[in-house]
Amino acid sequence: PARPDGLGALVAGTVPVPACAAWALGMAAGGGIAGQLSPGSNWLWAHWIRAALAVLLGLTVAALLAWQCVRRFGGITGDVLGAACELATAVALLALSTT
Repeated sequence: PARPDGLGALVAGTVPVPACAAWALGMAAGGGIAGQLSPGSNWLWAHWIRAALAVLLGLTVAALLAWQCVRRFGGITGDVLGAACELATAVALLALSTT
């Protein structure tokens, strides 16, 4: 956490790395399943792979933002957590909107 009394202090370090990795894989699988259910293509594996990659790309960008903020600010804040959520969502949606 960047400040000992902020939201980042309540969140930072509370989730173990294996649990975080399991959630990331679960989100990618969920995105893949949702992509497979989308209409408009006969080759459903393309939707599955694209949706899973969009989720993983969003998670990667959020992790890079958190890493940069830890490097620059010395930790994360609640604002950083909110920005990471918004950025991950925007990147995933942008990846899914391109053809």
